[in-house]
Amino acid sequence: MAQILSPELLLAALMLASTYALVALGLNLIYGAMRLLNVAHGDLMVLGGYVAWSGFTLLGLSPLLGLFGAMLLAAGLGIACYTLFFKRLVRNTAIAARLEANSLLIFFGVSIILQNLMSLVFTADARSYSYMDTLVQWGSVSIALNRLVILGISAGATVAVLCFLRLSVFGIAIRALIQQRDAASLIGIDADRINIVVFCLGFALAGLAGALISMTESVTPFGGFPFTIAAFVVVILGGLGSLGGAVAGSLLLAFVEVYGVTLTSAAYRSILVYGLFILILFVRPQGLFGRKAN
Repeated sequence: MAQILSPELLLAALMLASTYALVALGLNLIYGAMRLLNVAHGDLMVLGGYVAWSGFTLLGLSPLLGLFGAMLLAAGLGIACYTLFFKRLVRNTAIAARLEANSLLIFFGVSIILQNLMSLVFTADARSYSYMDTLVQWGSVSIALNRLVILGISAGATVAVLCFLRLSVFGIAIRALIQQRDAASLIGIDADRINIVVFCLGFALAGLAGALISMTESVTPFGGFPFTIAAFVVVILGGLGSLGGAVAGSLLLAFVEVYGVTLTSAAYRSILVYGLFILILFVRPQGLFGRKAN
């Protein structure tokens, strides 16, 4: 019982939840606004990790500065992907029913291209570095400084994005597009412009998450798939297209994962995670905050 109530465990759960929220938010933004399933999301995170690693090991730059480089590179890639692959696809009403399936195939191709390009540039070896790994003592609580940094930046970025979506004019336009795309276009919202911003923001959040995670984990060219799966689990738990639901889903998944493993063992992690996922799908197929189909 003492272990369950330990502050270290709570901090671990919060750090994992903040990372999950940041990862899932970018994925859910793109799906909510355009109904595109980005299965290359984890690969974008790996790319962000490589940017932070390259800046630190090759240029001597702090990974905290590398975060901005990772976000800029990912955002630029988002503009390129939307312009080259999805601009005409989203506009074509004749294939609207096949939009999700088509996007799945296109993003799968993007994923394969990214993986192989990163393998060519960085080789298949795992890359890692040490940064802010000293322990911080707070009373009886000990935690690595880099984990506190990840928690602070992830939580701050998530709150900033949610505030942007709720309080800014541009954010309200994005939410209108998510809630009712056809009606939003009828009242004069420039859907094409919003789509570009959503792609930039969604890709940039993936790059930011990857750069943060690289401070505590090694990166490999083909290591993005588990992050993609985790993001989809969180998004489906919260509800596809529900941005607030992505945050709630990340908290639920992180606490079940951290406390469940503590009460059982690490061998049960996958059973706990996917068991929760299947349970939610049975009880509430649209997710915790998703809307029922009409």
